[in-house]
Amino acid sequence: MSTRVRVLLVEDDVRVARVNRDLLERDPDVHVVGSAATCAQGDALAQALAPDLILLDIHLPDGSGLGLLRHWRTQGRTTDVALITAADDEFSVRTALAHGAFDYLIKPFTGARLAELVARHRARHTSVAAPAAAPRLDQASLDRLLGVTASAAEALPRGIDPHTLERVYLALDDMGRPTNAEEIGDRVALSRVTAWRYLEHLVRVGRAQLDHQYGLAGRPAKLYRASGNQGAEASES
Repeated sequence: MSTRVRVLLVEDDVRVARVNRDLLERDPDVHVVGSAATCAQGDALAQALAPDLILLDIHLPDGSGLGLLRHWRTQGRTTDVALITAADDEFSVRTALAHGAFDYLIKPFTGARLAELVARHRARHTSVAAPAAAPRLDQASLDRLLGVTASAAEALPRGIDPHTLERVYLALDDMGRPTNAEEIGDRVALSRVTAWRYLEHLVRVGRAQLDHQYGLAGRPAKLYRASGNQGAEASES
């Protein structure tokens, strides 16, 4: 059975917004419930319409779509957001993913790729549908929600979630300097011990490097940096 999808477009180019609407509504179960041309309009419509899916541009007249996405996440809005933008730089992609975008389309794109985006949105939500009395997920449902293939999930050690692992890596890479597990945990809302476990895995697979800070009382502090990011030496606190 098809799942009806209510979409909000945040796109300042009227022509592009119209084309995207036409492509989306080729699917009779997709309905564009609103279209915004600015960050302010997009924020207001997201609150008023509560769409299932938001398609968000980055370059908007009154600010960045990345800033709007960050605002929504800090406000606790968990709506699926996909970026549709001409911004093809790695920083924009990494920032979008770090703030919970589930997909990223670079203009120009094909109608088939947009349809795939909607299909992935549907799969994420139909895979976790459950009776009100049983809201918990099993690992298979969670892996489908995160878009993790069976082979990718099996390649990771027990207790290492691929989505959380990527968030930890992106936070570490964004730091640009050696940092500890507590600071990374604060940035991605994990306990220090959990962040340490993910950082140690990144070291084991070569995506991070481990340094030790000596000269302090007690055991030397463990500092981590993304591989290839020399960073600045951390100063004593």
